Amino acid sequence: MASESSEVVLEYPFFKVYKDGHLEFRFPPVAKIPPSDDPDTGVRSKDVVISLDPPVSARIFLPRIPDPARQLPLLLYVHGGGFSIESAFSRNYHNFVSTVAAEAGAIAVSVEYGLFPSRPIPACYDDSWAALRWVAGHAGGDGAEPWLNEHADFGRVFIGGDSAGGNISHTLAARVGSIGLPQGVKVVGVILVHPYFGGTDDDQMWLYMCPANAGLSDPRLKPAKEDLARLGCEKVLMFVAEKDHLMKVGIGYHEELKKSGWKGSVELVKNVGEQHCFHLFDPKYEKAVELKDKFVSFIKNN
Repeated sequence: MASESSEVVLEYPFFKVYKDGHLEFRFPPVAKIPPSDDPDTGVRSKDVVISLDPPVSARIFLPRIPDPARQLPLLLYVHGGGFSIESAFSRNYHNFVSTVAAEAGAIAVSVEYGLFPSRPIPACYDDSWAALRWVAGHAGGDGAEPWLNEHADFGRVFIGGDSAGGNISHTLAARVGSIGLPQGVKVVGVILVHPYFGGTDDDQMWLYMCPANAGLSDPRLKPAKEDLARLGCEKVLMFVAEKDHLMKVGIGYHEELKKSGWKGSVELVKNVGEQHCFHLFDPKYEKAVELKDKFVSFIKNN
């Protein structure tokens, strides 16, 4: 008989669970890069601590500012990674968010939230909400971060994320609609790139990572109609990828949002012939540029 340390009892897309309780991830730990000043785009970045207990941090990107008197739209970005891997500080996410900041002329705050298994779900949701509240706390111009105090237009806030980050972005918008944000802070739009929602084989993995759950009907897994109806933004831009196993549930979210009674507008973009989050791995690829340009245009034109 196999020992408990070598006997696999559960297998999920991102990790295996052994009988003795230890986990084996299918992906190596992600390498993190430091913040920097980009001489090509003029984007500056730095890391900030939002909370020590629980530990929440973020990377802030400030684009070149041709007119110091002009306030800039603000993007809160939530990275993907199956709630268990990746980082706001990885090269792929640093480069993507930095590029969006440069081309949209927006300040971006990329959230470093708690990951399973060290911090099981719902840490990712609570940390991201804490980050949004921290950002909103600068609306009066007296917050802890000078870049936000001096340059952010809190009447033009956007929330965006991909994969798991798309799921978290939805929950943030739902919380904005039900709880609200400080006076003077307005979430104009939400951008969901290949978002994860319930209805695939990944559901059991999510339930395992979230010990306190409401089963397959959990509103974080399967968005509730009442949450959709009060989504706290005016516009939603959604991307789904044709070769992504999450495409069907993404389209389902789009359809349910339109039927919910929500008064905003939603646009669905289908990335034909593409895989899940393809845009992160080859930013110069023609269709990756198209996705990024659409993302940027949504911020610039709203």
